[in-house]
Amino acid sequence: MRTTLLIVGSLVVVAALAAGGYLFSLAQSFNQNTQTIETAFPAEESRPTVAPEAEGALNILLLGSDSRATAEGPGDVAAADPSDSRSDTMMLMHIPADRQDIQVMSIMRDTWTEIPGHGEAKINAAMGLGGVPLVVQTVEGLFGVRVDHVASIDFEGFKGLTDALGGVEVDNPIAFQSGGSDGEYFAAGPITLQGESALNFVRERYAFSDGDYQRVKNQQLFVKSVIGKLLTADTLTDPQKVYRVVDQMAPFVSVDDSLDAGELGSLAVSLRGVRSSDIDFFTLPNLGTGTSGDGQSIIVKDDAAIAQVGEALQDDSLADYLTANPEIGS
Repeated sequence: MRTTLLIVGSLVVVAALAAGGYLFSLAQSFNQNTQTIETAFPAEESRPTVAPEAEGALNILLLGSDSRATAEGPGDVAAADPSDSRSDTMMLMHIPADRQDIQVMSIMRDTWTEIPGHGEAKINAAMGLGGVPLVVQTVEGLFGVRVDHVASIDFEGFKGLTDALGGVEVDNPIAFQSGGSDGEYFAAGPITLQGESALNFVRERYAFSDGDYQRVKNQQLFVKSVIGKLLTADTLTDPQKVYRVVDQMAPFVSVDDSLDAGELGSLAVSLRGVRSSDIDFFTLPNLGTGTSGDGQSIIVKDDAAIAQVGEALQDDSLADYLTANPEIGS
């Protein structure tokens, strides 16, 4: 769920341009309060090279963990940071070389795939088996494309983010009751999410007949709504609100050692013409649920679709792929 990280970077730059030296204090807050993933990438010899067609494009792996999650089965334990054993949310953000738009692909956490050195398993098992470098290596092997940056956020950060923004509105497609002692009812239609409600909204999956499928859609819906709120004039022209966003989010964010405020600021400038309507969300196509040889409930890969997505990533034509396949968009 780390699309918001890039938008925060955008806000830092835009607000700073309007407020002079404000950039320095914002950048300092981000760099001091975020955690660094000291080893984020696998050995260089195991990584794919960048095709000439994709020079200048960026692929950013976004990981979301839920520090309040409870164990749900053998080897499935709660994770508070990216070095722990589970990543509840995985997205690959593709930023084309022309910086005209952005594509964000959710990868279902139960996708059954090859984990380098460990055989087949659910893709989110890579975190527990080898940490962030193995997650990166698994994703790079899945699509044959290089991951340029990694960012992770604890879902707890969403509470502070929505508070800093004064709440975000989503058009909830399905009414549901979230579980747990602090569960609440979410009516269908326009609703405002703030604080604990935002966390309940993005975490819930047991309320849905299709489980993680709807949860992923709700997470995409939430992120897109956050982007829309971040890109409003009311936010961009309010330095105090910008500072609150950065201050609330930074303690829950971990990034690779090259993704600091300076790098984010430079990227944000290059994306200054992009709006929420230019960002496409989709879920990696799959063949539905199935059962692994050892009895686990899994998401079955659609190898043909994965090959097409990989090719589109490799030649920087993912936007064209989505245009040609509108049925997979969110």
